[in-house]
Amino acid sequence: MLNRRINGLLLFVLLLTLSWNSWAQNEISNPYSAFGVGLVNRSSNGILDGMGGASYAMQNPYYINFRNPASYAAFDSLSFIADAAASIYVSTLSSGTLRQRNSYARLGYINIGLPVTRHWRSSVGIVPFSSVGYDVAFSSTMENIGEVKYDYSAKGGLYQLYWGNAFKICKGLSIGLNTSYIFGTIYKFNNTSFDGNNFYNSYINDSYLIDGIHLNGGIQYFFNINEKHKIGLGLVYSNTAYIWARENLLINYYQGTFSQVTTYDTVYFNEVVRGNLYIPQSVGGGVSYTFNDKLTVAGDVAWNNWAKYKAFGYGDSLCNSITASLGAQFIPDPNSNKFLKRMNFRLGAKYSTGEIFLRGKPINEFGVTFGVGLPISTFNTHSSINIVFEYGKLGTLTRDLIQQNYFKFTFNFILQERWYQRTKLD
Repeated sequence: MLNRRINGLLLFVLLLTLSWNSWAQNEISNPYSAFGVGLVNRSSNGILDGMGGASYAMQNPYYINFRNPASYAAFDSLSFIADAAASIYVSTLSSGTLRQRNSYARLGYINIGLPVTRHWRSSVGIVPFSSVGYDVAFSSTMENIGEVKYDYSAKGGLYQLYWGNAFKICKGLSIGLNTSYIFGTIYKFNNTSFDGNNFYNSYINDSYLIDGIHLNGGIQYFFNINEKHKIGLGLVYSNTAYIWARENLLINYYQGTFSQVTTYDTVYFNEVVRGNLYIPQSVGGGVSYTFNDKLTVAGDVAWNNWAKYKAFGYGDSLCNSITASLGAQFIPDPNSNKFLKRMNFRLGAKYSTGEIFLRGKPINEFGVTFGVGLPISTFNTHSSINIVFEYGKLGTLTRDLIQQNYFKFTFNFILQERWYQRTKLD
């Protein structure tokens, strides 16, 4: 038993190391991440993402559902859960006749769940909140000046370090709260250059250090219609958060080619400017139906008040958005000893009206998912490897906008072990 636990932990630590490397090299490429705090993370976990991300009315003793903290109440009273995921993206950006293909890897999340008392369960982990990354270059010709070249790029993002707690109120009813510390840095670089040496070129390095507290709570209620039919209801709410922000601005004026400049003619440095980032509220609800522990169908709808977003007192090209998810999971025989009969098969779809509003049009997103869960008997019958394939579209080609077509491959590992049970010797 001890060796099995040690082997499980070693495998989990190895996955964390690989995931951290993916996280550290998180370099997305999407011009829409220039708005607000970047592209907002909508993932749930390696199981629920295979169901389109439907999560508000889902709970299970053997995985961690971060999206609704009330779900932690389902954790087994004698078990420890470790859950981590990493993803690989392959995307194509299109605009008119132009095409650009990109690929990158990133961490999904690292979460741990455990029991505290009979009616109290807890979870701690770190998940991405948003991602920023783009590199846009173009040029124009100005009268009496000539060709002017522009290069805009950025990288970084925000992350959530959370501590969640859930409490069983009565049979089928639970409430929960996630207290999150949001932190991260967003770097933006702007380079403007002119032909010849008659004008000064400029290079702007603008960075934002962001950190603060964010809360989101949830409630779930489950009831049986009869022995085989189970209904779940879920509701979540995230508060309006005022996050601290600090801006560092450095402007360099130079002549010649920027990559070859070692001496700048003029340098402007602005000391740290302090302000606030206003992350607006959101509310969502979901329903689930389970038949005989074999078939589960779930759906979610959420409203996000992004039109109220502000940074340093200024808004952005954002609007309120609605997201919807629908998914299903099928297990041939959950109680079987045969591997194939205990495999999980998942399908899902999701849609968002989009929180970015450009040229009179919201930047919406649509995706379809397929997932499979592979039970691991080496550690415990409830440990698993979950694989998710997702295809989606973000944006549109109309009005000279950009559309992203992407494939996402997610690998998730869940380690569930009984750690709080004493062994008796006869």
